[in-house]
Amino acid sequence: MSQDSRVIKDLCHLMSDTYVLYLKTQNFHWNVTGELFFMLHAAFEKQYEELAEAIDVLAERLRALKVQAPGTFAQFQKVAGIKANENIPSASEMIRELLSDHEHLATELQEMIGNAEEEGDQSTMDLMIERQTYHQKVAWMLRSSL
Repeated sequence: MSQDSRVIKDLCHLMSDTYVLYLKTQNFHWNVTGELFFMLHAAFEKQYEELAEAIDVLAERLRALKVQAPGTFAQFQKVAGIKANENIPSASEMIRELLSDHEHLATELQEMIGNAEEEGDQSTMDLMIERQTYHQKVAWMLRSSL
C-alpha cells in the first residue's frame, strides 16, 4: 500500500488523535478534583488504558501495511485534530472536553471507514469500526454523567 494511500493517512491521523486524547485523559486522571473525584479518577484511568492499547494496535496495523508508524509527539501534533489542553479545567469541563473529543473521533471514523472500504482494506475497516464503537460508547457514558 502506498504512503499516499488515504487509508495510511487516515490511520496516521487516527493514531495521532488517539495519542493526544490518551495524554489528555491521563492528565485529567491525575489532576481531577472535587465531588466526582473517585468516579472520574477511575473512569479516566480505564479510558487512558484502553486508548494506550488502541495506539499499539493502530501502530501495528501501520507496520503490517509496511509503513512506519508515527512515534513522536511532534508528529502526532502535526496531524491530530484533537488538541492538548495546557490547563486543568474543572471536573465538569473535563467531562465536556473529553465528550467532544470522543464525538469528534466517532464522526471522523465514519469517513475513514468509507475510505478503507473503497480501498478494499477489510482489516483496517474492521479496526476502524471497532474504534468508532468504542468512542461512541465512551461519549455516551460521558454524556450520561453530565
